Amino acid sequence: MMDFDSVLKFSGDKNSGAEYKNSLLKKSILAFLARTEGATIADLSGKLNISIPTVTKLVAELKEEGYLIDHGKIETAGGRRPNVFGLSADAFYFLGVDVRRRRLEFVLVDFKGNILQEKHNVPFVLKNTQEALEQVCVETEQFISEIEIKKEEIIGIGFSLTGRVDPTNGYSYTYFNSSEIPLTDILQERLGVRTYIENDSRAMMYAEKIFGEVKEEKNVLFVNLGRGLGIGMMLDDKLYYGKTGFAGEFGHIPLFDNEVLCHCGKKGCLETEASGISLEKMMVERMQAGETSVLTPQWEAGKEILVYDIIRAANNDDVLAISLISEIAEKLGRGVGVLINLLNPELVVVGGSLSLVGDYLMLPLKTAINKYSLSLVSKDTRFKLSKLGDNASVIGVAMLIRAKILGVI
Repeated sequence: MMDFDSVLKFSGDKNSGAEYKNSLLKKSILAFLARTEGATIADLSGKLNISIPTVTKLVAELKEEGYLIDHGKIETAGGRRPNVFGLSADAFYFLGVDVRRRRLEFVLVDFKGNILQEKHNVPFVLKNTQEALEQVCVETEQFISEIEIKKEEIIGIGFSLTGRVDPTNGYSYTYFNSSEIPLTDILQERLGVRTYIENDSRAMMYAEKIFGEVKEEKNVLFVNLGRGLGIGMMLDDKLYYGKTGFAGEFGHIPLFDNEVLCHCGKKGCLETEASGISLEKMMVERMQAGETSVLTPQWEAGKEILVYDIIRAANNDDVLAISLISEIAEKLGRGVGVLINLLNPELVVVGGSLSLVGDYLMLPLKTAINKYSLSLVSKDTRFKLSKLGDNASVIGVAMLIRAKILGVI
């Protein structure tokens, strides 16, 4: 099981009961300040139910250890002006790595959660091989060598992966699963930094909560429509994992009687007709049948037609690409309608690579959802297009390992 309690080291970390208790109280102070811009001694005492003398002592120690800074005094109606304390941005850093099917993405965030540096579109081909895993490690080390901080200042690296992921125990069951050793242990041994793995859809959901479309909503679905299809769920303001972290395999609902074999081994999955994989297949089949597209010369030249090619075509008003995306949206709407009837969410955010076509996806999707969901339920739900684009997963996993280490979640 993943253990983040030992990552942050305090001067009072000893074996005695009192010092262990102080360590826990310090972590609760950091967790509270991770959710807010700053707080006074009185704020911390009241919110965390810790005596003012104890808070004063612990804050002084955290400041000395480099975790907190004093923002100075604030104006009050009268009496002594209290000091406001907050997290020290440069205390430590966190790294997010998004392992995509065709590329790698990197982002560095500081102790306060500010995004400092990014690197996008690093060429990569995702395969379930030791060589592909080694390339992930090599490119991660390369990014670390390029940034302006020392490796030992990075106290956590989060990896976002597609497929079935068990974050609690550190196993990936779709990729990099050739060893019985948890993937997190392998990565940590190889890179020398505490690591965490997460499903890409759940990482995207968390990114929306921190930086995206989620405001006050506590029950939210994030639909990740990329080459595959998955969802991230936030229920009662908490990410939902299920028993072993496999919740969200939305694309494998057996919704169609089409006898099409899904890569999961089952037939008729939603993903067989409503995903980037199915979109690529449909585009080729329609061109084989004689329909034309701006992608026809590329296909006739024997080059592969990928999701991003179809997205570019649609955004350049290609009629066939727009028509196929509309078909995908209608079928996706059936599945989302089922989720709305089951979960009654306040908000559904649509993201992933296919969200880059905007209204070409959203308009037919909303029409289908209205058709296939109960009006009494769906009227409670708002729909938004993610504005984080292709960066949602890498941002989300960086913020997730920060949250785990600071005790925010």
